[in-house]
Amino acid sequence: MTRRGDVIIIEFPYVDGNRGKNRPALVVQSDTNNQRLQNTIVAMISGNVRLAGKVSTQVLVDPQTAEGKSSGLNGASAVKCENLYTVRQQDILRSIGRLSSSLLASVDDCLKSSLGLS
Repeated sequence: MTRRGDVIIIEFPYVDGNRGKNRPALVVQSDTNNQRLQNTIVAMISGNVRLAGKVSTQVLVDPQTAEGKSSGLNGASAVKCENLYTVRQQDILRSIGRLSSSLLASVDDCLKSSLGLS
């Protein structure tokens, strides 16, 4: 079972709905719903960090830092909270790491901004 804050590998679809490519994603759905439902909500993770930290909807994760070390990511990456996706839990290929509690708190703020929540 996946947990909120897990960094996983999934086949993230292209915008046009066609098959996508394997890429990392962050589980953002609550643990209660991850246990109760067969689907989970994830945020895309990208190696394009150009806007990370400059816009309120992206969080920078750098595995070279103490905060980002447990992420399992190979290089600096952006959690893109404006790009959410629902995936069947059975389609999760594997888990590669977890975000630190401080980075997950930043993701919470990012999700609030992306979804227009206060």
